Amino acid sequence: MTSGAEAGSGSGEIAVLGVGMHPWGKWGHSFVRYGVVAARAALGDAGLDWRRIRSVVGANTVRGGYPGQVAGATFARALGWQGARVTSVYAACASGAQAIDAARAQILAGLADAVLVVGADSAPKGFFAPSGGDRPDDPDWLRFRVLGATNPAYFGLHARRRMALHGDTPEDFALVKVKNAAAGALNPDARYRTRVSPREVAASAVVADPLRLLDICATSDGAAALVLSSLEFARRHGAADPVRLRAVSTLTPVYPRTVLDLPDIATDSALAVRSPPHSFRASLARAAYEEAGIGPADLSLAEVYDLSTALELEWYEDIGLCGPGEGAKLVREGVTALGGRIPVNAGGGLASFGEAVPAQAIAQVCELTRQLRGTAGARQVAGARAGIAVTQGLFGHGSAVVAVR
Repeated sequence: MTSGAEAGSGSGEIAVLGVGMHPWGKWGHSFVRYGVVAARAALGDAGLDWRRIRSVVGANTVRGGYPGQVAGATFARALGWQGARVTSVYAACASGAQAIDAARAQILAGLADAVLVVGADSAPKGFFAPSGGDRPDDPDWLRFRVLGATNPAYFGLHARRRMALHGDTPEDFALVKVKNAAAGALNPDARYRTRVSPREVAASAVVADPLRLLDICATSDGAAALVLSSLEFARRHGAADPVRLRAVSTLTPVYPRTVLDLPDIATDSALAVRSPPHSFRASLARAAYEEAGIGPADLSLAEVYDLSTALELEWYEDIGLCGPGEGAKLVREGVTALGGRIPVNAGGGLASFGEAVPAQAIAQVCELTRQLRGTAGARQVAGARAGIAVTQGLFGHGSAVVAVR
């Protein structure tokens, strides 16, 4: 792993030349249509002709049929064949960040000086279901088919765990939604652009106790895209001080599976479960900080993966904004709201966008870029100089991206 001193030299940095999005919602079109809109917007923002791009990395969507499984080639074809290399990446909810990582590796290896990264989805109504029939090796299939536990079920279990361990309350969870809705109301790409009150959150339908409808993100159509390049290419094309990606962490858990001790037959002792020594999500953030040569105190803002309001509080702790069990205190005091010491989900988060799986980690980096450029409009974080975007996918996939200016 790169040391902090080495990371600070910029040798592993790449530039963000362009960002683009298709507004998120329920539009009823192909994911390809959304991705092309986002890609063209990113190219326009970068001031580059499509023919100048030497590589396309697509974040896959398993719900898009075969075109979704080969998203890199699908987007390259839709934009017009011009000889670029193509790469397609799938990592569940971390697909977008893994696509960014693949693009970065190509740039740093000298395989391409400018790379287009695209993620787009046309999501089904309701909560995601596994695709492709019976898949007994798929944790989602097992949860849905064997346990009957769709995503909100484990969101609720996680919330209950926080209540039991740390004393969090449903009112604390509601404050997260209130905060993110206020930010989303200022974001023209967000699906939900209406502020809500704690009373409205409490009055929404119970989905998985203690979480209510407004505590849980929706599923959406949408797209996001980035044009990434080497720093040398950026300077040659007039970007003297671009936003830079200084670190991308895509680690796996320390223990991919829970380890069970065999029972002591002589004493009939109970099975003991050995827990990992630290959080998988915290490991992702630590690795990114180490590579970037910065720490939580250096952040101006963070974009975190808020599938539920309770999960956002956990991320505060995992990325080092506070100690274990102190996440609710930050949201109560307004620390993570726009205008607070360290705004979290200044773009509105999944609470305001909903899940468009291949696009969401890319959308996080779009928001960091706009904030670090100072072009985020009414939701601008004053003096933003560094940010982190974090997400977690199925089967040990996860990511943390650090951007600086």
